[in-house]
Amino acid sequence: MKTPKTSKAQRRDPTHDSGYKLLYGHAAMVRDLLRGFVPGPWVQALDLGTLERCSGSYVTDDLRDRADDIVWRLRWGPDWLYVYLLLEFQSTVDSWMAVRIQTYLGLLYQDLIRAETLSAAGRLPPVLPVVLYNGVTPWRAAETLEPLIEPAPSLLERYRPRQAYLLLDEQRLAKAGPLPERNLCAALFRLEASRGAGEAMGIVRALLDWLKAPEQTGLRRAFAVWFGRVFLPKRLPGVPLPPLGDLSEVYHMLAENLETWTDQWKREGLEQGLEQGLEQGLEQGREATRHILVRLVRRRFGLTIAEQTEPLLASIADLRRLEDLGDQLLISPDGDDWLRAVRHMSVGEEH
Repeated sequence: MKTPKTSKAQRRDPTHDSGYKLLYGHAAMVRDLLRGFVPGPWVQALDLGTLERCSGSYVTDDLRDRADDIVWRLRWGPDWLYVYLLLEFQSTVDSWMAVRIQTYLGLLYQDLIRAETLSAAGRLPPVLPVVLYNGVTPWRAAETLEPLIEPAPSLLERYRPRQAYLLLDEQRLAKAGPLPERNLCAALFRLEASRGAGEAMGIVRALLDWLKAPEQTGLRRAFAVWFGRVFLPKRLPGVPLPPLGDLSEVYHMLAENLETWTDQWKREGLEQGLEQGLEQGLEQGREATRHILVRLVRRRFGLTIAEQTEPLLASIADLRRLEDLGDQLLISPDGDDWLRAVRHMSVGEEH
């Protein structure tokens, strides 16, 4: 089994990811993630007190390591439910995420089979795959595997994989409206979306109030490390920062330097705002082009081809490629030829 080539969409900032892995290595973070952001009343039936961390590294049959994940499990009735967290903190959306999720869950199941970790009935446990995304641009990749696969004869329909995942697009969640109260994950999302030192101080003050118990010392330290390695360097590039060992130190440092850092924080915010504004303008142009293409495809090749086209176009960020597809639409003799051209273009986007 060959390891797929890593695209630019899959290359990560190791410091950023390690800061988040430190946070989501704590059961309290995973509990609040499940309570606050997983839809459906079935979550109430989970025994959140049984959360335990599992190995997050799997070895394929050719001994290549895969360690892109955090895996927890907890009791759901008499059996275990697994929660698979994939941290996807990057600026570029991975259009093949559904494929990656299916691969990783397959490796997880192989690991469980080897360890004979099965249900009382001898079956594999259910898994909730969650993708945590923190990019500036909205996530536009297909959230199920089906749209990424060519149509097949009806005889093969039963063999078509249907892998899906739960996407949590943090920036959009934080800006969309009220988030759950007294929720650690919601506080983290608000911090990521914050635009001023005063706003960040207020959130840190709330975290200090929630994490007063002695058993929360490790989580307070994890937040402090995340602030020192990820959050503050991004807001205040070039500013020397002392090692931070506890969240209270973060709060006092913000308070002591609030006036000094405010102007630089604002400047960085303005620069980020300009970059985001430019990106949003480009995205509006891309979105308009996608919309027109889908409408034309629907008129020319019908609703089914248009529905398969839409998620493929969403993974193409280069406006020039989208414009080239407009020319392709004029010369494609049928829907199958058109879909092949779109898939070829979306694959080219990854390299």
